[in-house]
Amino acid sequence: MDDVRHFLPFLIPFTAIVMGLGVGMLSIWLDYRKKMQILELHHKERMLAIERGMELPPLPAELFSSGRHREMGSSALSLQRGLQLLLLGLALGVALLINHGPGVAAWALLPVALGLAYLFAARINDKNGARVGSGASTFQSGTKHPPST
Repeated sequence: MDDVRHFLPFLIPFTAIVMGLGVGMLSIWLDYRKKMQILELHHKERMLAIERGMELPPLPAELFSSGRHREMGSSALSLQRGLQLLLLGLALGVALLINHGPGVAAWALLPVALGLAYLFAARINDKNGARVGSGASTFQSGTKHPPST
């Protein structure tokens, strides 16, 4: 029993490291298999299209994406992250203020500042996106010169 007690503290980090690497490698392998299956099906589809004299289908978009892309735009993502960090910082600040006082609670200003930075970035992206979008549509609608900003 004493031998197990000395070995147990080393077993937990070892297991965490092995499992962490294992999950990462499994993720990479599954992504590779998925892409290979998509490519194989696409190849069969192309061969049938060539045999029948049809137009060749384009490559599927799934081959070029990592599967981890977000559907949101950059301003929506910045807004989401900003609100999450701002609320996290405020909640952490209140909890630290109640339990440990204002000296320790000041550390909660770090996530609050990051949250505000993301919110400002979302606001700037919205303003730039609206200005660029309206200018591009005016330019494409037939005017000879792009609008001045």
